Amino acid sequence: MQTRAGRRGEPQSAAAWLRGAADRFAAASPARFAILVFSSLIILLATVLVLPISSASGEATPLADALFTAVSAICVTGLTTVDMATHWSAFGNGAILLGLQVGGIGVLTLASILGLIVSRKLGLRQRLIAASDTNPSRIHVGPIAESQAVRLGEVGGLLATVALSALVIEVLLSFVIIPRLLVEGFDPWTATWQGFYFAASAFTNTGFVPTVGGMEQFAGDTWMLAAIAFGVFLGSLGFPVIFAVLRKVRAGARLPMHARLTLLTTVLLIILGAIATTALEWNNPATLGDRDAISRPLTATFLSVMTRSGGFSTIDIGAMNGSTQLTFDMLMFVGGGSASTAGGIKVTTLAVLFLAALAEARGDNDMHAFERRIPGDVLRLSVAITLWGATIVAASSIAILQITKAPLDMVLFDVISAFATCGLSTGLTETLPVSGKYILAATMWAGRVGTVTLAAALAASQRRHLFTRPEERPIVG
Repeated sequence: MQTRAGRRGEPQSAAAWLRGAADRFAAASPARFAILVFSSLIILLATVLVLPISSASGEATPLADALFTAVSAICVTGLTTVDMATHWSAFGNGAILLGLQVGGIGVLTLASILGLIVSRKLGLRQRLIAASDTNPSRIHVGPIAESQAVRLGEVGGLLATVALSALVIEVLLSFVIIPRLLVEGFDPWTATWQGFYFAASAFTNTGFVPTVGGMEQFAGDTWMLAAIAFGVFLGSLGFPVIFAVLRKVRAGARLPMHARLTLLTTVLLIILGAIATTALEWNNPATLGDRDAISRPLTATFLSVMTRSGGFSTIDIGAMNGSTQLTFDMLMFVGGGSASTAGGIKVTTLAVLFLAALAEARGDNDMHAFERRIPGDVLRLSVAITLWGATIVAASSIAILQITKAPLDMVLFDVISAFATCGLSTGLTETLPVSGKYILAATMWAGRVGTVTLAAALAASQRRHLFTRPEERPIVG
């Protein structure tokens, strides 16, 4: 029998060498490995979409449009440069549906689920990778208090929750949407696949619409809009929150602070957004002004939910007042919950910044929420996320302004929508030149990868100082 030492001396096969190199790269930098996998999936989907078989006309789709759609699908954004209802064939729509599912669940989580299926267990490295997808703080600052999120030992349960919750929620939403499509006159097959498409697009917060004419035919359909809004809301909460709520229902466990902050901030932003939209657009005949008194607040609430990162719209966004567009800019920039299908800087980031300002106003040294203390490194991370996000939005806006010479309000709206992977548009995206499409695609990529993961990937290593420099306070404010 050949010993292990003997086998060690044999020449290594190319496949084994590649597997070893990938393992070493993943272990050395999980963030960079995640970005590599994420980008590879985008390139793969773009390659599929550029093929003639993916278009309804049988002609090859231009590379810029294929790449933009691939990025928008994997990044679950929803911005488009082509008509999603007529441009793609059944094969192309299937590839896009698979892409948005992968992007919605998360590349790291999906990789861990596949590893769990193959090996029947999770190793420590797989648990750490999956945990980093649910709490990016682990990437940035290393080990943290596990009570703030999902504990490492519960990652296996989280992965099962991710897979089951995504499947169950999308199937249930499909059962709600399909009958409505049948009533609208769709044939059974079309109603079935488009119903599931709507459900997946809603839960993953993508915002792709498979029907000709978009959402216009459902503008007054309370049943349809409520189903889509509910799917977007659940998807924007984040899998850790869903996991925590299920754990509380099953075992009566206490909701962690992250779940409470996410739920509270999300609901408050939806309410404030609905009130602001109703007030600002009440007399605008191009949006809400031509609707009855009951439909106006309902439509405004639906649109407020969509700013979580949903991307569906029943009105012409470009016809909204500038004040409303600016309100949407702020709501989209915040986005949804951490480790969710939504984008933006995340609602917990906004909550931490607000709690820091409140603590400073009160003269407290520490931030507190729900009888818990929030450590200072979380505030530093929140500030970094916000600044990185603002920098990405500013750089992209300047570049597109220079290329298109379009009005600032339109450019800023679509750029923030791309960064926050929201999908709402003033109509600018469809008219962008090729260079503008690439810039906006890069913005979507940066927004979905996440500013924390991107910053961690660019950092060569964590620096550790063995000394402390003298303290001196600059004048701020």
